[in-house]
Amino acid sequence: MSVTKMMPPAGRRTALLTGITGQDAGHLAQHLHAEGYAVWGMIRGQNNPRRAEVERDLPFVHIIEGDVLDLGSVARAINLADADELYNFAAISHVGYSFTHPSVTMDVTGKGVLNVLEAVRLTGREDRTRVYQASTSEMFGGVDGEMPRTGYNESSPLHPRSPYGAAKAYGHWIARNYRESYGMFVVCGILFNHEGERRGTEFVTRKISRAVARISLGLQEDLHLGALWPRRDWGYAGDYVRGIHLMMQRDEPEDFVLATGMTHSVQDFVEQAFAEVGIDDWRSYVAYDRTFERAAEVGHLFGDASKAHEVLGWRPEVDFKGLVRRMVSHDLELARAEAVAPATLSVTIDAPAEIATPGVA
Repeated sequence: MSVTKMMPPAGRRTALLTGITGQDAGHLAQHLHAEGYAVWGMIRGQNNPRRAEVERDLPFVHIIEGDVLDLGSVARAINLADADELYNFAAISHVGYSFTHPSVTMDVTGKGVLNVLEAVRLTGREDRTRVYQASTSEMFGGVDGEMPRTGYNESSPLHPRSPYGAAKAYGHWIARNYRESYGMFVVCGILFNHEGERRGTEFVTRKISRAVARISLGLQEDLHLGALWPRRDWGYAGDYVRGIHLMMQRDEPEDFVLATGMTHSVQDFVEQAFAEVGIDDWRSYVAYDRTFERAAEVGHLFGDASKAHEVLGWRPEVDFKGLVRRMVSHDLELARAEAVAPATLSVTIDAPAEIATPGVA
């Protein structure tokens, strides 16, 4: 196991983030750094290709190599970072991928949570290290008729509709079990869809914003998508990490739903993205591709974040239009750079699109 960066100064709160290459961990790392934390990030795999991105974009992060499938490496990371707070974002969160690779999804997204919890317990830090588990709205899944009229909340029954959702449900319940069995400070954040400029291009929102930017500059001809009708509760990831941090500052550990309480369809996202670049006739550029359909689809998901509003004082600041605008604006900058020097960039145009939550680690 290798470590980079200087050791953090004594006296600062220290946070260890698994899945540091993902969207949520990147946003949270910036937030914690601004709050004065020493931030450590665990990276999976030797010569991880995304390590350079972390070192470039998050130079203050102290990198540790480790793998949530290897309990020993997690324990070493916890001890080395001397972590006051541990945020577990490590997961395979590509829902479509989970249907074709269910075993590895369960291992990383489910069993990986168990290894993180065991590592805290076996290092004797159950009274010292607070743990955040990244749960997800995909645990609800269910069918439309089962959804509460006011949206899913912390007490709603789980009914996952994908191997990813099922793996996350296991992680959610094992986290609660360790809290109840060992008195550990473990909180689960049940986050509904949250997106942003850090989202990977394999996910549908970023695929759309990136394609729209490139189409507007003549770098791409069309956009291939699956179903346009599914509706999701979409917010901005930067808002949601504020809520995550607030959960970890409570006197007692509790689970919280974070959501906007409003839904928009994939088609709504497409229309708004094209509108940002002044294109009204978006249908001329969008083609249906059945290969992007899932084995089982969740039609409508939205959350009830009343508890987070009342207990944490948390509310999202970026609305749906603002979210789309941020993402398209960011991808326009990248597309303009590509137009100037296309030979220097290697890009994937038609990666399978996914409606999903936290980033792949």
